[in-house]
Parts: sequence; C-alpha cells; structure tokens
Amino acid sequence: QLQVVESGGGLVQPGGSLRLSCVASGFTLDDYAIGWFRQAPGKEREGVGCISSNDSVTNYEDSVKGRFTASRDNAKNTAYLQMNSLKLEDTATYYCAAQSDPACPLRWYDYWGQGTQVTVSS
Repeated sequence: QLQVVESGGGLVQPGGSLRLSCVASGFTLDDYAIGWFRQAPGKEREGVGCISSNDSVTNYEDSVKGRFTASRDNAKNTAYLQMNSLKLEDTATYYCAAQSDPACPLRWYDYWGQGTQVTVSS
C-alpha cells in the first residue's frame, strides 16, 4: 500500500519538545519533497514547513521559525519534524504530505497521511 504515516504526537507541556515522524511505505521518499501541515479545531489547515528531496531547502511558517526543524533520512524512508519550545497555540493535528517533485514549497501532494495529534497543555 502506497502511503505515508505520521507518528510521534502526544501531550506535552508548554516549552516541551516532540519529534514527529513521517514514514513512507510502498515507495521511496528520495525524489519527494515533504511538507508538514497542521489543523486546529475550528481553524483552517496551514502549512508548517517543507523540506526538499535533497535537504537543500527548508521553508517554515513564520510562527514556527526557530522552533521547528524539518529533516529527513532517506535511508530510513522517513521525514521528521522536530518541534521545540512548544506553545499552547501549536496544539493541532499534524500531517505530512509527499510531493513527487523535489522542490519546496509543495504545490500539490501525491500522498497525505492520517495525522497525529499534538496537544500542548499545562
């Protein structure tokens, strides 16, 4: 089955950290750009970050710059989103998407994950 699957979400206190993973199955991520998105209840989905296929380009939404870092390990067919200094407003369901074009930002997606919940609460 061709898919991407996110994991790593959970409950964390403000100021804490989480690392999300996005594992591809049925295809190799080497030539895909990976985008990270999030959607909070009652809000529109927003792009969080993107990493190009060769790690040369990463884009971040302004509110997460300096706190979130996208990376990838093509040997493991996995992309990551390291989230530090988490804030209450980072609470959302986080999704990864894979685009069969190596460049960021994503202009479309070929695969979209089921999402992983991140809850920041004291």
